[in-house]
Amino acid sequence: MKQKLIVFMVAMAMLSTPLLAQTTPASGLTKIGYTNVDYILSKLPESKVMQNQLEVTKAQLDKAIGETYKEAQEKYEAYQKNGAQMTEVIRADKEKELQNLQTRIQEMQTNAQQSLQAKQQQLMEPILTKVNNAIQEVGKELGFLYILNMDAGANTTPIILYVGSEENNATPFIFKKLGVDPDKVEAAAPATKPAATTPAPATKPATTPAATPKKK
Repeated sequence: MKQKLIVFMVAMAMLSTPLLAQTTPASGLTKIGYTNVDYILSKLPESKVMQNQLEVTKAQLDKAIGETYKEAQEKYEAYQKNGAQMTEVIRADKEKELQNLQTRIQEMQTNAQQSLQAKQQQLMEPILTKVNNAIQEVGKELGFLYILNMDAGANTTPIILYVGSEENNATPFIFKKLGVDPDKVEAAAPATKPAATTPAPATKPATTPAATPKKK
């Protein structure tokens, strides 16, 4: 999957918040770990499954929108061809039908986008919970006071700008806790924003040709 994973805001806030461990290192020094939640999510098999399910759903929604758009285009072309021969009443009825079809297409697009977002959130929730639980367990077991997320999200400055040593990199331990070998898994970064459904037509079928003469 090509797009960079940016977890939706509420979930990312949950994961990017420093995680307080229950123990303190014997030395008394603060032990701060770090990881990259986006990278971990991109390597989980569940992420690929989620992306595949979203793509199937999107294809189904696009098909329904495309069929309605095709119907509108055919009726619009018939209106343009035969409009001059129509009575005023029939012409008004055809124009209303075209306007209703255009409204229906726009509503279908809005509903499809909302449906995709809801489905993605539903599929993402258990994955985020699983990763968060693994981070919590690693933090406690390794005695970290905090585990910070290196990636702060889209168009933001990372929380950690420089790492001089991999000693406190919690990522390998989190992968181990999750039972995932990142070197054997193809990166699969599901997009937080579902791909947009079929866009509205550039030429609206509901548009009434200005040059269509009215039959006396």
